[in-house]
Amino acid sequence: MQDCKNIVAVLQGGGDASDIREAAWQAGEGACQEAVPALAGLLASGNLGIQEAADQALRRIGGKATVEAVIPLLRSDEAPVRNLAMDILREVGAQDLPALVGLLHDDDADIRIFASDILGSTGSVAAVGPLGDALLRDPEVNVRYQAAVSLGELGLKDAARYLNKALGDEEWVLFSVIEALAKIRDDSSIGALAKALHKSSDLVASMIVEALGEMGNVKAVTMLMKHLDAASTALRNKICKAIVQILGGKSLKLLSEAERERFGQYLLVALTDEDEAVQDAAMAGLGHVGGEKASAEVLELAAGLDPDRDHDRLMLALDALAGMGPTRALEQALESDSTRRVQVAAEVGRRLCAPALGAAMKRTFWGKDRDLQREIVQALCACADPQDKEFFLDVLGRHEDGTVLKAALEYLGGLGDEGIGELLFGYLDHPYDDVKEAALEACVRVSGQAMDDRFRALFADEDPVRRLMAVYAMGKLGVAGHADEIRAALGDEVPDIRKVALEAFGDSCLDLEQWLPAIRERLHDEHREVRLTVVELLGHCEGEELLPCLEEALNDEDDWVRVRAVEALGRRGADASVPRLVEIATGSSTLLALKAVEALGIIGGKTAFRALLEVLGAEDPELQAAAEDAVARIQESGEGDL
Repeated sequence: MQDCKNIVAVLQGGGDASDIREAAWQAGEGACQEAVPALAGLLASGNLGIQEAADQALRRIGGKATVEAVIPLLRSDEAPVRNLAMDILREVGAQDLPALVGLLHDDDADIRIFASDILGSTGSVAAVGPLGDALLRDPEVNVRYQAAVSLGELGLKDAARYLNKALGDEEWVLFSVIEALAKIRDDSSIGALAKALHKSSDLVASMIVEALGEMGNVKAVTMLMKHLDAASTALRNKICKAIVQILGGKSLKLLSEAERERFGQYLLVALTDEDEAVQDAAMAGLGHVGGEKASAEVLELAAGLDPDRDHDRLMLALDALAGMGPTRALEQALESDSTRRVQVAAEVGRRLCAPALGAAMKRTFWGKDRDLQREIVQALCACADPQDKEFFLDVLGRHEDGTVLKAALEYLGGLGDEGIGELLFGYLDHPYDDVKEAALEACVRVSGQAMDDRFRALFADEDPVRRLMAVYAMGKLGVAGHADEIRAALGDEVPDIRKVALEAFGDSCLDLEQWLPAIRERLHDEHREVRLTVVELLGHCEGEELLPCLEEALNDEDDWVRVRAVEALGRRGADASVPRLVEIATGSSTLLALKAVEALGIIGGKTAFRALLEVLGAEDPELQAAAEDAVARIQESGEGDL
């Protein structure tokens, strides 16, 4: 690297642009203070490359010298140069704060504005006092405006006392003062803002109210409540929003009954405000102060929302309606011809599970179109009221829509009533597969000896679909109680039945050892999906006796079966399987090798570590990367120390 003297010579020599850029870069790298004046001069260069290099160098060098050299450029007649100087000073200006503060007393108002702006980026508490003085004393309105903005950017509570005093300034300045106070959120500003509220125009008052809402200080609520009656409608709506914002819904219940009633009336008006944020706050508030009229109005608003475009707002409306509880307005909506009103009321009914709404849904069900019937029956099903049994039996007997039938089957199965077991079992022959599945789950939930006998008989059927359903159900009802059938299913001629029989063991792994010979036999099944199911089952279960089966699966002809076996051995931390995994990691297909490397990293130990070191020399970059990760994992565990 050249010494500073040579660097300065190049910067001042007016030579080749590339040489000047290189010299500027070296000046920055070497923190060459002597080069600062020359670099500052290059900021006005017409060559953008030189200008950028000088800019970066000055930021790197920083210090008082840089601040002093760049400040004069604030007076440049060229806007790009001034802007560049300001950007640099925003970054390094804190390194010579007195120089910037001195600019606040400059005769040129523009310079004072620039200085106020830059001081807001210093992050220094020492900038608060000078900016506060500028805010309160500078004769130029734009300086005062910028001083307030910068105090807000600093975000320091020390600034609040200056900003509070500035609440009597002209409107243009007040905008930035109020915004700054909202950022700082100092308790001392609550009273000052509330006092200013009474003597401000509606526009400024609106800003004050929004600021109080954002600050979230509960002390402001009483002051805002007092201002409600005298405020214009638009401002009152903003006040309602702020109060809800500060208190949150539940705290509204802490208001006196008279206050809640009065506030509820104002919230109803706010519900019609053109600002959606005000509407949303009104809905949230009404959800806790409630009432019949409120329920009707919120329901009407919710019915007009688009479920896709206005999803979040619709959820807010539904929460509010549910918070108000079952109302006559909801019952009337269910009885109406409006599709959207019925949908909203049904969803609220699903959330509340109130008898009155349930009765209205049942009463109106048969008069609705298919789509609404689906929503109503699902709402009733979600509530699972035992009193709805006769209704659902009627639906099951009369309806033909698959979605409606599935809901009825889900409800009836949940009753666990063996008396309707035969009826539910009959739906296993329904033409729709999804209805069959729902019926099967319902029958499993009913259970009982009679249902057990039905499934045993079903297993003897020649129809493979019926046998498959029987095996699934018996697996859910318990393998131990259906040992003969499950054993026979493991050898069924239909692959899907063999697969379902294996899945019957689930994640419980109960009594798996006594079934191991029959399960292991399926490792040689002609169908890959069956073999995969065996490996997945064994991989989820504990027990050393299962490891030989997983190692046997490593010899499978299908790569995916082998992959799942490798993953299972890795999860099990099978130390004894490391030699086999090493073989796969160094001599198999890329996919298998990657999985084996990953498994070795999980298992760890010196043998795995040494093998992975060899894999690091593989030609395949992907395999190398996997080996590096695996080695790092072992080293982190402390097992890689040879």
